[in-house]
Amino acid sequence: MIRKIKPQIRVIGFDDGTFSFKSKIKRDKTILVGVIMKGSQDVVGVVTRWIEVDGRDATEKMIEAINSSRFKDLRIIMLKGITYAGFNVVDVEELSRETRLPVIIVIRKRPDLQAMEKALKKHFSDAEERISLLHKAGKIKELIPGKLYYQAIGVSYDQTEEIIRLTQKSSLIPEPLRLAHMIASAVMSGESKKE
Repeated sequence: MIRKIKPQIRVIGFDDGTFSFKSKIKRDKTILVGVIMKGSQDVVGVVTRWIEVDGRDATEKMIEAINSSRFKDLRIIMLKGITYAGFNVVDVEELSRETRLPVIIVIRKRPDLQAMEKALKKHFSDAEERISLLHKAGKIKELIPGKLYYQAIGVSYDQTEEIIRLTQKSSLIPEPLRLAHMIASAVMSGESKKE
């Protein structure tokens, strides 16, 4: 999908806001923030949507945010993990297909898929559907031993690693994801939280 990776590649990085245990019980919503950047340098824009805690709407809201935005020159979608607002699991294949963009999932800690599956089976009647979405995200690759992992859909592993490095600035986490995290946490709690 990507022929040549430029230092100013347009990337959108999504993260969600904080929420409380009470909001899980009430099925409240939290904010979903997408930060659009040129590489790791210039912020081009921000998109937001509200998603249901432990719901099933994260994928649809991401697709809507991208496809209805004025940002038509995006090249990559970056996700900070595959679950948002608790267990609102992103269907990365659908996200890539409906936006026609590759998806890179960046993860700080290697996910314990068995523990996630156990929690899903314990708390959700549609656990099998959510579990299938976890497995659609592809193989987990290690970029920095013990510190940074990724998954990729629609882009090669070599290109994925190059894009992650190009979008890092002051953290292991790519800048679009770091800023999305700060904005989302500030909206929900009144102050940005450290990544």
